[in-house]
Amino acid sequence: MKRNWFIAFAVLLWLAPVLVAYRYWHVWQQLPVRLVSHFDAAGHANGWMPRETSLYFTLGTMTFVVAVFSLVLFLIARKYSLAKLSWALLAFFHLEVWMIAYMMNSILDYNLDGSPIAIAPFLLVTPIAVVVLLIVALAEKRGERLPVTVAPHNDAIVEEVHNGREWSALFVVLAAIVLLVPIQTGRLAMALVAIIMVLACATAWDGFHYSFTRHGVEIRTLGFRLKSIPLLQIKKYEVGNWNPLRGFGIRGIGNHKAYVWGNKGVRVEMFDGEVFLGHADPQRIVRDLNVITKHQR
Repeated sequence: MKRNWFIAFAVLLWLAPVLVAYRYWHVWQQLPVRLVSHFDAAGHANGWMPRETSLYFTLGTMTFVVAVFSLVLFLIARKYSLAKLSWALLAFFHLEVWMIAYMMNSILDYNLDGSPIAIAPFLLVTPIAVVVLLIVALAEKRGERLPVTVAPHNDAIVEEVHNGREWSALFVVLAAIVLLVPIQTGRLAMALVAIIMVLACATAWDGFHYSFTRHGVEIRTLGFRLKSIPLLQIKKYEVGNWNPLRGFGIRGIGNHKAYVWGNKGVRVEMFDGEVFLGHADPQRIVRDLNVITKHQR
Protein backbone atom coordinates (compact mmCIF):
# COMPACT_ATOMS: atom_id res chain seq x y z
CA MET A 1 0.00 0.00 0.00
CA LYS A 2 2.81 2.42 0.91
CA ARG A 3 4.49 1.72 -2.42
CA ASN A 4 1.26 2.55 -4.27
CA TRP A 5 0.96 5.87 -2.44
CA PHE A 6 4.62 6.60 -3.16
CA ILE A 7 4.14 5.99 -6.90
CA ALA A 8 0.92 8.05 -6.90
CA PHE A 9 2.64 11.07 -5.34
CA ALA A 10 5.54 10.64 -7.76
CA VAL A 11 3.13 10.73 -10.73
CA LEU A 12 1.69 14.00 -9.38
CA LEU A 13 4.98 15.66 -10.32
CA TRP A 14 3.76 15.61 -13.93
CA LEU A 15 0.88 17.88 -12.96
CA ALA A 16 3.31 20.81 -12.69
CA PRO A 17 4.28 21.11 -16.41
CA VAL A 18 0.65 20.47 -17.38
CA LEU A 19 -0.55 23.39 -15.25
CA VAL A 20 2.22 25.66 -16.56
CA ALA A 21 1.24 24.74 -20.14
CA TYR A 22 -2.40 25.54 -19.30
CA ARG A 23 -1.40 28.94 -17.89
CA TYR A 24 0.50 29.76 -21.09
CA TRP A 25 -2.53 28.75 -23.16
CA HIS A 26 -4.91 30.76 -20.96
CA VAL A 27 -2.97 34.06 -21.25
CA TRP A 28 -1.36 33.50 -24.67
CA GLN A 29 -3.21 36.30 -26.47
CA GLN A 30 -2.38 38.79 -23.71
CA LEU A 31 1.36 38.09 -23.68
CA PRO A 32 3.73 40.43 -25.53
CA VAL A 33 5.49 39.01 -28.57
CA ARG A 34 8.82 39.27 -26.73
CA LEU A 35 8.89 38.15 -23.07
CA VAL A 36 11.17 38.96 -20.20
CA SER A 37 12.53 35.51 -19.40
CA HIS A 38 15.44 36.01 -17.01
CA PHE A 39 16.12 38.04 -13.88
CA ASP A 40 19.13 38.77 -11.70
CA ALA A 41 19.16 38.04 -7.95
CA ALA A 42 17.68 41.48 -7.24
CA GLY A 43 14.66 40.74 -9.42
CA HIS A 44 15.70 43.00 -12.32
CA ALA A 45 14.99 41.81 -15.87
CA ASN A 46 18.15 40.96 -17.81
CA GLY A 47 17.03 38.50 -20.50
CA TRP A 48 14.34 38.33 -23.21
CA MET A 49 13.06 35.81 -25.73
CA PRO A 50 10.09 35.35 -28.13
CA ARG A 51 7.02 33.98 -26.41
CA GLU A 52 7.07 30.80 -28.54
CA THR A 53 10.66 30.15 -27.51
CA SER A 54 9.74 30.87 -23.90
CA LEU A 55 6.94 28.31 -24.09
CA TYR A 56 9.13 25.59 -25.63
CA PHE A 57 12.04 26.30 -23.29
CA THR A 58 9.87 26.34 -20.16
CA LEU A 59 7.97 23.15 -20.95
CA GLY A 60 11.10 21.40 -22.21
CA THR A 61 13.03 22.25 -19.04
CA MET A 62 10.21 21.24 -16.73
CA THR A 63 9.58 18.01 -18.62
CA PHE A 64 13.27 17.10 -18.43
CA VAL A 65 13.47 17.84 -14.69
CA VAL A 66 10.29 15.90 -13.91
CA ALA A 67 11.44 12.99 -16.09
CA VAL A 68 14.76 12.74 -14.22
CA PHE A 69 13.05 13.00 -10.83
CA SER A 70 10.48 10.39 -11.87
CA LEU A 71 13.20 7.99 -13.01
CA VAL A 72 15.02 8.32 -9.68
CA LEU A 73 11.80 7.76 -7.72
CA PHE A 74 10.85 4.79 -9.91
CA LEU A 75 14.21 3.13 -9.26
CA ILE A 76 13.83 3.78 -5.53
CA ALA A 77 10.33 2.26 -5.49
CA ARG A 78 11.56 -0.74 -7.45
CA LYS A 79 14.86 -1.52 -5.75
CA TYR A 80 14.68 -0.23 -2.19
CA SER A 81 12.42 -0.43 0.82
CA LEU A 82 10.51 2.83 1.25
CA ALA A 83 12.28 4.30 4.26
CA LYS A 84 12.09 7.87 5.58
CA LEU A 85 14.72 9.07 3.13
CA SER A 86 12.63 7.86 0.18
CA TRP A 87 9.69 9.99 1.29
CA ALA A 88 11.97 12.91 2.14
CA LEU A 89 13.44 12.73 -1.36
CA LEU A 90 9.93 12.64 -2.84
CA ALA A 91 8.99 15.74 -0.82
CA PHE A 92 12.22 17.46 -1.92
CA PHE A 93 11.50 16.76 -5.60
CA HIS A 94 7.96 18.11 -5.22
CA LEU A 95 9.32 21.23 -3.54
CA GLU A 96 11.79 21.85 -6.37
CA VAL A 97 9.30 21.16 -9.19
CA TRP A 98 6.51 23.29 -7.75
CA MET A 99 8.98 26.04 -6.94
CA ILE A 100 10.00 26.06 -10.62
CA ALA A 101 6.33 26.09 -11.62
CA TYR A 102 5.65 29.01 -9.29
CA MET A 103 8.62 30.90 -10.70
CA MET A 104 7.44 30.34 -14.27
CA ASN A 105 3.98 31.56 -13.32
CA SER A 106 5.54 34.64 -11.67
CA ILE A 107 7.46 35.38 -14.88
CA LEU A 108 4.20 35.30 -16.82
CA ASP A 109 2.59 37.66 -14.28
CA TYR A 110 5.54 40.04 -14.65
CA ASN A 111 5.07 40.11 -18.41
CA LEU A 112 1.31 40.60 -18.06
CA ASP A 113 1.09 43.34 -15.44
CA GLY A 114 4.61 44.03 -14.14
CA SER A 115 4.16 42.13 -10.85
CA PRO A 116 7.54 42.12 -9.05
CA ILE A 117 9.49 38.89 -8.66
CA ALA A 118 11.18 38.03 -5.36
CA ILE A 119 14.26 35.96 -6.12
CA ALA A 120 15.79 35.72 -2.63
CA PRO A 121 13.25 33.23 -1.17
CA PHE A 122 13.93 30.83 -4.06
CA LEU A 123 17.67 31.05 -3.46
CA LEU A 124 17.12 30.22 0.22
CA VAL A 125 14.57 27.41 0.01
CA THR A 126 16.73 24.89 -1.87
CA PRO A 127 19.81 25.06 0.44
CA ILE A 128 17.56 24.70 3.50
CA ALA A 129 15.79 21.73 1.90
CA VAL A 130 19.16 20.14 1.08
CA VAL A 131 20.26 20.50 4.72
CA VAL A 132 17.03 18.84 5.93
CA LEU A 133 17.50 16.05 3.39
CA LEU A 134 21.08 15.49 4.57
CA ILE A 135 19.94 15.30 8.20
CA VAL A 136 17.31 12.68 7.29
CA ALA A 137 19.88 10.74 5.25
CA LEU A 138 22.43 10.68 8.07
CA ALA A 139 19.88 9.67 10.70
CA GLU A 140 18.23 6.92 8.65
CA LYS A 141 18.95 3.22 9.09
CA ARG A 142 22.04 3.67 11.25
CA GLY A 143 21.25 0.58 13.26
CA GLU A 144 21.74 0.11 16.98
CA ARG A 145 25.05 1.06 18.54
CA LEU A 146 27.27 -1.99 18.90
CA PRO A 147 27.55 -3.30 22.47
CA VAL A 148 30.58 -2.51 24.59
CA THR A 149 31.82 -4.98 27.20
CA VAL A 150 33.12 -4.10 30.65
CA ALA A 151 36.65 -3.97 29.24
CA PRO A 152 36.33 -1.80 26.09
CA HIS A 153 39.95 -2.27 25.07
CA ASN A 154 39.19 -5.95 24.46
CA ASP A 155 36.42 -5.07 21.98
CA ALA A 156 38.31 -2.95 19.49
CA ILE A 157 40.44 -4.92 17.05
CA VAL A 158 41.49 -2.34 14.47
CA GLU A 159 40.38 0.90 12.86
CA GLU A 160 40.77 1.76 9.19
CA VAL A 161 40.34 5.24 7.71
CA HIS A 162 39.19 6.06 4.19
CA ASN A 163 39.42 9.77 3.39
CA GLY A 164 39.13 11.91 0.29
CA ARG A 165 41.45 14.80 0.97
CA GLU A 166 41.72 15.64 -2.72
CA TRP A 167 37.97 16.27 -2.56
CA SER A 168 38.51 18.63 0.38
CA ALA A 169 40.44 21.05 -1.83
CA LEU A 170 37.58 21.03 -4.34
CA PHE A 171 35.00 21.80 -1.64
CA VAL A 172 37.13 24.68 -0.32
CA VAL A 173 37.36 26.17 -3.82
CA LEU A 174 33.60 25.81 -4.30
CA ALA A 175 32.91 27.48 -0.95
CA ALA A 176 35.20 30.38 -1.88
CA ILE A 177 33.52 30.78 -5.27
CA VAL A 178 30.07 30.83 -3.65
CA LEU A 179 31.12 33.50 -1.13
CA LEU A 180 32.68 35.64 -3.87
CA VAL A 181 29.54 35.66 -6.02
CA PRO A 182 28.41 39.32 -6.11
CA ILE A 183 24.79 38.72 -5.08
CA GLN A 184 23.57 41.06 -2.35
CA THR A 185 19.97 39.87 -2.22
CA GLY A 186 20.86 36.22 -1.71
CA ARG A 187 23.81 36.55 0.66
CA LEU A 188 22.14 34.39 3.31
CA ALA A 189 21.47 31.64 0.79
CA MET A 190 25.04 31.82 -0.51
CA ALA A 191 26.39 31.67 3.05
CA LEU A 192 24.29 28.57 3.71
CA VAL A 193 25.64 26.90 0.57
CA ALA A 194 29.18 27.81 1.63
CA ILE A 195 28.58 26.23 5.06
CA ILE A 196 27.43 23.02 3.35
CA MET A 197 30.63 23.04 1.26
CA VAL A 198 32.79 23.56 4.38
CA LEU A 199 31.07 20.65 6.15
CA ALA A 200 31.61 18.48 3.06
CA CYS A 201 35.28 19.52 3.11
CA ALA A 202 35.63 18.54 6.77
CA THR A 203 33.92 15.20 6.15
CA ALA A 204 36.17 14.38 3.20
CA TRP A 205 39.30 15.42 5.15
CA ASP A 206 38.43 13.41 8.25
CA GLY A 207 37.21 10.49 6.14
CA PHE A 208 35.20 7.43 7.07
CA HIS A 209 36.48 5.60 10.15
CA TYR A 210 35.75 1.88 10.16
CA SER A 211 36.02 0.45 13.67
CA PHE A 212 36.25 -3.34 13.63
CA THR A 213 35.25 -4.91 16.94
CA ARG A 214 34.24 -8.33 18.20
CA HIS A 215 30.61 -7.28 17.68
CA GLY A 216 30.83 -5.94 14.13
CA VAL A 217 31.81 -2.74 12.32
CA GLU A 218 30.94 0.85 13.17
CA ILE A 219 31.32 3.61 10.59
CA ARG A 220 31.94 7.18 11.75
CA THR A 221 32.96 10.56 10.42
CA LEU A 222 33.77 13.68 12.46
CA GLY A 223 32.93 11.59 15.54
CA PHE A 224 29.35 10.99 14.34
CA ARG A 225 28.18 7.39 14.05
CA LEU A 226 26.90 6.82 10.51
CA LYS A 227 26.10 3.11 10.66
CA SER A 228 26.61 -0.03 12.67
CA ILE A 229 27.01 -3.43 11.02
CA PRO A 230 26.37 -6.20 13.58
CA LEU A 231 28.63 -9.19 13.14
CA LEU A 232 25.69 -11.59 12.99
CA GLN A 233 24.20 -9.63 10.08
CA ILE A 234 27.26 -10.08 7.83
CA LYS A 235 26.46 -12.68 5.19
CA LYS A 236 29.45 -12.37 2.86
CA TYR A 237 31.91 -9.78 1.55
CA GLU A 238 34.16 -9.28 -1.43
CA VAL A 239 36.39 -6.70 -3.08
CA GLY A 240 34.52 -4.57 -5.61
CA ASN A 241 34.80 -1.47 -7.77
CA TRP A 242 32.70 1.65 -7.33
CA ASN A 243 31.07 3.30 -10.33
CA PRO A 244 31.96 7.04 -10.23
CA LEU A 245 28.64 7.83 -11.92
CA ARG A 246 26.96 6.88 -8.63
CA GLY A 247 28.73 9.73 -6.88
CA PHE A 248 31.00 9.91 -3.84
CA GLY A 249 30.67 10.48 -0.13
CA ILE A 250 27.67 8.91 1.61
CA ARG A 251 25.49 7.24 -0.99
CA GLY A 252 22.43 5.03 -1.04
CA ILE A 253 19.01 4.75 0.54
CA GLY A 254 17.65 2.61 3.35
CA ASN A 255 19.61 -0.59 3.92
CA HIS A 256 21.79 -0.08 0.83
CA LYS A 257 24.55 2.39 1.70
CA ALA A 258 28.01 3.28 0.45
CA TYR A 259 30.79 5.25 2.12
CA VAL A 260 33.29 6.00 -0.57
CA TRP A 261 35.70 8.67 -1.84
CA GLY A 262 37.41 6.56 -4.50
CA ASN A 263 36.69 3.75 -6.92
CA LYS A 264 37.70 0.73 -4.82
CA GLY A 265 36.37 -0.95 -1.71
CA VAL A 266 34.63 -3.95 -0.23
CA ARG A 267 31.00 -4.84 -0.76
CA VAL A 268 29.52 -6.28 2.44
CA GLU A 269 26.30 -8.21 1.90
CA MET A 270 24.06 -8.47 4.95
CA PHE A 271 20.87 -10.38 5.59
CA ASP A 272 18.91 -7.13 5.47
CA GLY A 273 20.86 -5.05 2.96
CA GLU A 274 24.29 -4.11 1.64
CA VAL A 275 27.09 -1.71 2.56
CA PHE A 276 30.01 -0.65 0.36
CA LEU A 277 33.12 0.29 2.36
CA GLY A 278 35.39 2.41 0.21
CA HIS A 279 39.14 2.08 0.76
CA ALA A 280 42.37 2.54 -1.21
CA ASP A 281 43.50 -0.94 -0.12
CA PRO A 282 40.41 -3.18 -0.10
CA GLN A 283 42.45 -6.22 0.96
CA ARG A 284 43.02 -4.59 4.35
CA ILE A 285 39.27 -4.35 4.86
CA VAL A 286 38.88 -8.02 3.83
CA ARG A 287 41.64 -8.99 6.28
CA ASP A 288 39.95 -7.12 9.12
CA LEU A 289 36.59 -8.69 8.29
CA ASN A 290 38.24 -12.09 8.28
CA VAL A 291 39.57 -11.43 11.78
CA ILE A 292 36.22 -10.40 13.31
CA THR A 293 34.26 -13.17 11.59
CA LYS A 294 36.64 -15.72 13.08
CA HIS A 295 35.49 -14.54 16.51
CA GLN A 296 31.96 -15.37 15.43
CA ARG A 297 32.97 -18.96 14.85
